[in-house]
Amino acid sequence: MGLLDGLKSMMSGGRLDVASRFEILREAISGTMSSTCKARDRRTNQVVALKVLNLQKTREFEARFKGLKKPTEGEIAVKLKHPNIVVTHEHGLTTKGEQYLIMEFIEGPGLNSLIIGRNEKVLGGIRVTLLREIAEAIDVVHKEGYIHRDICPRNLMIEPNDGVLKLIDFGLTVPATPEFMLPGNRTGTPNYMAPELIKRQPTDQRLDVFAFGVTAFELMTYELPWERGTTGQVAMTHAARPPADIRKLCPNINRRLAKAIEGCLERDPANRCKSMGEFLKAIKNVESEYE
Repeated sequence: MGLLDGLKSMMSGGRLDVASRFEILREAISGTMSSTCKARDRRTNQVVALKVLNLQKTREFEARFKGLKKPTEGEIAVKLKHPNIVVTHEHGLTTKGEQYLIMEFIEGPGLNSLIIGRNEKVLGGIRVTLLREIAEAIDVVHKEGYIHRDICPRNLMIEPNDGVLKLIDFGLTVPATPEFMLPGNRTGTPNYMAPELIKRQPTDQRLDVFAFGVTAFELMTYELPWERGTTGQVAMTHAARPPADIRKLCPNINRRLAKAIEGCLERDPANRCKSMGEFLKAIKNVESEYE
């Protein structure tokens, strides 16, 4: 850090002055609670993803956990180390009081765009590999003691050069401890929500197992196990009826893989696949997505 940077840091109380430190290379993409842009860090000359959380929306979300010591997104993200999890280099507060994260920049594409485009050219032959990578990433999140709470194709990016998948976005992530698993906190993406979350029942890490199951079903078939929608009301319908038969939509699917995915989609968490580790064991010797 140069003298000028040091003086600026002292004047801002150690907070990040975004305009002075970063050259914005691509305008921000706005999410539900934050904006992320491609930027060059003038301090290191490194191209990074700069995520800045919306101040008001963050306050509203964190108000759900009043009286609890909820870690920030940055505090969680920097602890998660795995080749299939986005690297978070730094986090803190901007001079405006917003939370920020500096992460590795992933050009994309997102798994959601590949599914929407039915991109068999990219996805064909690598689905089992992608499912293992997703499961391994979630398994790390769980072993670190957290629930991601928003597993879906939108939060899975694929490196264009080496094809490695990365789990992103820990904005809704909470500790997997009793006080954070009480009924009532119904956050996430409706199409991927577990029935117990929709019904405002007690939750645990099996929320992510269910959301993974929906994602896996969609990756294999290009369809959701239930009617697609964008509201919680649509999610209520899939909580009330069983998923579609994956074998009818994907007749040639490997039988062991189909059974493992179905185990993740059990509506009753007591009958559901217990963990990502269990799913990985179930597909250990599966080499191809099809018979």
